[in-house]
Amino acid sequence: MAYRSPMDQSPPVALTIAGSDSCAGAGLQADLKTFGALGVHGLTVVTVVVAETPLEVTEIHELPVAVIQEQLSLLLEAYPVSAVKTGMLYSKAQVVAVADLLAGTKIPLVVDPVMIATSGTALISDDAIDAVRDRLIPEATLVTPNYPEALALLKQKDGSPEDVVERLAKALNCSVLLTGGHDPQGQSARDLLWDSGKMTTYEGEWLDLPSSHGTGCTISAAITAALANGAPLPEAVQIGKDFVTEALRNAFCWDRGAAEPLVALNQANLPDSAARR
Repeated sequence: MAYRSPMDQSPPVALTIAGSDSCAGAGLQADLKTFGALGVHGLTVVTVVVAETPLEVTEIHELPVAVIQEQLSLLLEAYPVSAVKTGMLYSKAQVVAVADLLAGTKIPLVVDPVMIATSGTALISDDAIDAVRDRLIPEATLVTPNYPEALALLKQKDGSPEDVVERLAKALNCSVLLTGGHDPQGQSARDLLWDSGKMTTYEGEWLDLPSSHGTGCTISAAITAALANGAPLPEAVQIGKDFVTEALRNAFCWDRGAAEPLVALNQANLPDSAARR
């Protein structure tokens, strides 16, 4: 029998550049759980430390740019990173530093333009929005905004989801997945992908869990994991869609006797479409 090196069994590697969420429902904690569930080894670059629950954000501590640069440059040099995602980048300086280090790497990059917490707290400075659009997104394979984030990137106040995703993709010259959790037309779990000049619609079950958070982080992490596993972009988006739907369907809930319970996605459940890969 031929010897099989343990290295031959090593999983693909994905890297998340994101904030630390103290309740572990969003940010790099959600990303790591998602990566692990989809058979990918996760690396982390911490950008901010956030004290929060799904209902409130009480503190945001921004890490120095030099610390972010050291984490990112070290990991890119040491590991065979197959895909990268960015989440919360709080300042223009953070965005520019990350964009500069990722430029020219040709590693698939998923940009989740985290701007506003589910609780309503701003998670990005005003000047950082322009930096995301002008410096980071040109390096991206896919951008995954929700409806309010897409409008902020377009600098417009409204528009149909179909119009918004097409306009944004053309403005950014990048594939865009408009996630459906904030669809102004009603309770829709319909995500829209504009890729290579055409629209693809992904339909899913609407699950009303108002005190949950981290769906944007989770779907972008699942797409990143699928890309690391070699899936083409449309299939990677379907895997992400299935994964976040299953995570919502099997969410945990803690009733503290308050008016609104706390809900957390269950990223340990693997949907069939992802498990088959």
